[in-house]
Amino acid sequence: MMPFERRKTDNLSSKKDRVEEARVTTRLIQGSSDISSLIEPYRRELLLHCYRLLGSLHDAEDAVQEAMLRAWRHFDTFTQKGPGSLRTWLYTIATNTSLDALKKRSPRTLPTAASPAWNPQRPVEPRGAEAFWLEPFPDSWLVEATENPEARYTRHESVSLAFLTALQLLPSRQRAILLLSDVLDWRAVEIAQLLEISVGAVNSALHRARVTLEKNYPSSQREMAQVHRADAGTNTLLARYLQAWETDDVDGLVALLTEDATLSMPPVPSWYQGREAIRTILLAVLFPSGVQNRWRLSPTRANGQPAFVVYRADEATRSYRAFAIQVVTLDASRRDLRQVAEVTAFLGPELVTSFGFPLQLPQ
Repeated sequence: MMPFERRKTDNLSSKKDRVEEARVTTRLIQGSSDISSLIEPYRRELLLHCYRLLGSLHDAEDAVQEAMLRAWRHFDTFTQKGPGSLRTWLYTIATNTSLDALKKRSPRTLPTAASPAWNPQRPVEPRGAEAFWLEPFPDSWLVEATENPEARYTRHESVSLAFLTALQLLPSRQRAILLLSDVLDWRAVEIAQLLEISVGAVNSALHRARVTLEKNYPSSQREMAQVHRADAGTNTLLARYLQAWETDDVDGLVALLTEDATLSMPPVPSWYQGREAIRTILLAVLFPSGVQNRWRLSPTRANGQPAFVVYRADEATRSYRAFAIQVVTLDASRRDLRQVAEVTAFLGPELVTSFGFPLQLPQ
């Protein structure tokens, strides 16, 4: 990678891009009094930025809504400054709104990073009262995101669960600086202006952030995070995985896992590692004896990875009701043998609608 001091010229906020955007913005302002029509096109990319900072889809939606409201109320301050980048101005507001939100709560994480693996012979640990877990992000919302070819991390890798888990270990300002630099490809001077600090402070914080990230985001996890393109082998594996769930085939399901695979179910703190531990908890909790055809899965994608919307049978209503978003991480070590390395099931029916799926399916 090129060092931070040698920033590129064709990035999101390059001089050429800023000048051209200023011209477009000026023409729009002169011909329209509808501020919303100017700022709304940026909502989706701001949502992605806030999600990376906050680790929560719902928190990100709240932050973007607040940022849009601030931009609408104070749009005159942008126009009074003369020619400038509307995108940069909106990112400034959204970043500061997210940093304000981070002052009020603890960083988010996943059970696999918060505690040791749980003994499947023990009762499942109850859900915590405070929601501080990461939340999934729909891949369909990544379509409109700007890809920066020279950035350190692609848009898919930068929303992977492994990357986000490591990212949440950074202090909030370091987190923002690393995202602006290594994902959005901003220059040090631009970040300094956004955060109202010196360029030296930006470079120092960025160095510390990169060191921390490298320690907690090893190459093995990075390789798995980058496996997001579907091929024939991957499609076959995922089809077998779905069939195993829907036909109550626990043995078939376990056979698709790596030896050291993990299963976590936030907001449940307990998580399990290894085929036998996962088999035990599957039989005890998810596939209890005497219950058949309990699950229905619909393929989707989340956080740059294969995912499934999970529905559980509800005999009272004779339907399948939304239960979880299950994100599947594939093993990247062997191309000739496709296996599942991690299963992260985000429990909660409210997540399903964000992925464009209904809350209920007929039996």
